[in-house]
Amino acid sequence: MVDFSKIIDYFLNSPIPENMLRRGQTILNDFLGPMKVLLEQKAVPREPWSDEQIEVFLAMLSNMDTDKDSSASRVGEREARIASKIHLKTSAGFCHGVGRSGYLSAPQPKAPGASIMYELSNYLARNFFKTFGLPRVKGALVVPLATGMSLALTLSALKPKIGDPENEHKKCVIVPQIDHKSLLKALEFVGMTPKIAKGKVSGDAVRIPFEDVTGKYDDSCFAVLSFTSYFPPREHDAIKEISKFAREKDLVHVIVNAYGVQSPEWMKLIRVAMDAGRVDAVIQSTDKNFLTPVGGSVIVSPNKNVVDMISQAYAGRACATPVVNFLVAMLSLGVSGYQRLVKEQQENRELLEVLLKSFADSVGERVMNIFNPVAVSMSLKRLKENQRTALGGALYNLRVTGPRVFNPSQSKFGACSDEYSVPYIVMNAAIGATKEDVTSAVKRLEKAYQQVVK
Repeated sequence: MVDFSKIIDYFLNSPIPENMLRRGQTILNDFLGPMKVLLEQKAVPREPWSDEQIEVFLAMLSNMDTDKDSSASRVGEREARIASKIHLKTSAGFCHGVGRSGYLSAPQPKAPGASIMYELSNYLARNFFKTFGLPRVKGALVVPLATGMSLALTLSALKPKIGDPENEHKKCVIVPQIDHKSLLKALEFVGMTPKIAKGKVSGDAVRIPFEDVTGKYDDSCFAVLSFTSYFPPREHDAIKEISKFAREKDLVHVIVNAYGVQSPEWMKLIRVAMDAGRVDAVIQSTDKNFLTPVGGSVIVSPNKNVVDMISQAYAGRACATPVVNFLVAMLSLGVSGYQRLVKEQQENRELLEVLLKSFADSVGERVMNIFNPVAVSMSLKRLKENQRTALGGALYNLRVTGPRVFNPSQSKFGACSDEYSVPYIVMNAAIGATKEDVTSAVKRLEKAYQQVVK
């Protein structure tokens, strides 16, 4: 086998001068060095890798899988046969996927390279969350499912088992109101019934009083959810108090932290909850937090056994691509890159509020007083009914993506409270957005506003 760290030894008696060989070896060692450190330390690199380093690293691992064995006799029904080499690109070469039937993170005999890749990704996920605010995390699992289905998988793993006479009747989950269909579908998917604590208006904000959450408890409940990140006017839940309540009542407590990793404020809420009470699992999206394509999430827990239970609840093998996407993000960003993105997000959030306030003042509206480290909302009380309806379409035609217009006379869904009566628009300054995105979006909002008024 070729040892690339000593490649010059093969050419010491060649016409190539030794000083040239050593110069080339230095460059090659600099290129390969981070790979050795990663395998030894299993931690998110401090500095970002180049795309070329990532591609070489993934190629080396994927070439360990049996579908790359030119001498193999492949007679199974699942042999990672592919119709096009494009499949190699879209899967980074990991055509066998990850996991085994009944155990997502189990080593796959036909895919030693993919098994290493997956184990490494989970190591990096745990290290990342320890570094960025959750030091008590003991286990992490990168899941090839988006947030809603990851919640379903988690509840399926932790719910009372069939045949448990003492707890089999427990089929209810306490849910602080969240107007998001995928989360409610997740409960339906695993046969659970939500007991919803309704949102209450408090000034501009919508909050779910802690006593209303505890008031939903009865003997049929086995779990309680809590939420960090959501669109204004909904604010985060009383997560610390809910964690204490979960410990007191022996309830499974799952925190949905959909896009909250980017916010030190939201991460602090989770850290405090882990210290104060019971937190079984925290679920977050990979695309919303780590700039990957849609399709993955990371589930972390202060209890490694919980992560193992969730892994074993997954049915069958899984696509490797969402896991690879997470690994690529960790290597391409590094700790320093993610710190830079968080700083930029905070600056852009502040800029968004300043720009929206200036515009709101000019048209007799106001920026609403709601705690949210990512999004800002502005009232639309001066617009007529048809003008509010037209505003979203005008923004779309001006090529602004992502804003949400809430019109209470049409539907209450979205505000997380049937009592909410103020029309508004929400804009986000999420991680990865640029200063130019924020500035141009507000300018186009001004233009769209004038269009619908006229």
